[in-house]
Amino acid sequence: MEKGWQHNYDLGRKAFEERHFDKALQYLERVASEKTSFADVYNMLGLIYYGQSRFEDAIGSFKKALEINPSYTEVSLNLSVVYNELGQFEKSSEVYACAKEVPKEAQSYVDPYVRGKLSNMHASIASIYKDLGLYAEAAEEYRKALTMSPEFVDIRTSLGVVYRDMTDFASAIRELEDALKTSPDFPAARIQLGLTYYAMGQHEKAKTEWLKVLRKHPDDKMAQMYMNLLLTPSR
Repeated sequence: MEKGWQHNYDLGRKAFEERHFDKALQYLERVASEKTSFADVYNMLGLIYYGQSRFEDAIGSFKKALEINPSYTEVSLNLSVVYNELGQFEKSSEVYACAKEVPKEAQSYVDPYVRGKLSNMHASIASIYKDLGLYAEAAEEYRKALTMSPEFVDIRTSLGVVYRDMTDFASAIRELEDALKTSPDFPAARIQLGLTYYAMGQHEKAKTEWLKVLRKHPDDKMAQMYMNLLLTPSR
């Protein structure tokens, strides 16, 4: 029996980390049915349920994780996000206050660490939507993340990529250029900007962006690959 739940646990965590959430759900629910003392299992289940808009199941899982480990800060933040999503702002604030162990008078302050955690959670949900081809929903989650942490250039770059997948090239270029204004030497944003121009048929502009990357990062494999794409005769 022990070998069974351990096997499911390993498979479930691996599937979760690889973003195969439907598969992860099957394994982790089996673990939870046999072992009720793993807070991280309930945290992963809560995140999966949240991504499926099963908010009450998510709340139940996060609460169970906190019963097991009341000091599990990440779970408290996750639960706060769900309550906030449902418009239950009082409960969200209460959970947040308990997590940070601060008096209620200080609830209105959200420090950069917490903002970053919440932003990354929205970005993780956005990635799920993107993998499912639900681009509008992914864009919405990325925008929520950027509302809290507008300086996160990796998230802004991901939003630009989603807009490109939606063939909203103007919005894609705007987000990618904004990312580069914040961090001019962030290769991923410039590479994706070049790829957006390429998708628009503007190959010279694409080349310009990729060359900028290679001048500062001559060994950048992605930039090299796309430059080779330009050099390959079209058939």
